[in-house]
Amino acid sequence: MDRAVFSWFSFYSTLLILKMYSVAVITGQLRLRRKAFANPEDALRHGGLDFHRTDPDVERAQRMHRNDMENIFPFLFLGAVYSLMEPNLYVAHIHFLVFFVARLVHSIAYLYALKAPTRSLAYSIGQIPCVSIALQILVNIVAHW
Repeated sequence: MDRAVFSWFSFYSTLLILKMYSVAVITGQLRLRRKAFANPEDALRHGGLDFHRTDPDVERAQRMHRNDMENIFPFLFLGAVYSLMEPNLYVAHIHFLVFFVARLVHSIAYLYALKAPTRSLAYSIGQIPCVSIALQILVNIVAHW
């Protein structure tokens, strides 16, 4: 394994996981501020069962978090396998950087409800390195059969 490629992968993966933790904290803070709790026991602790309810901002934060999980978890797998293939350092770094920036922009667009198509464009741009990595993995596997 190329240590430099894996180092870049580890760096961006760690930043992505920290970003996901931040989204979880934002969701929790929104629940507290909006007094919108998913579980009755939490609502009782914070004022009563009237607060066992939904809130559009909390739901938006949850969708942002779910979208992160749907996209970042596959990237973690793909990037780890890709790093084992000893790809070109520059190309690998660009793949990791583009995915990270796209996910960051996607979260900002989600959080602040930026004008369309900002979020969908960030999502689409983030898919490009993932598809590229997946195809390179498949080509590499087939080439070694």
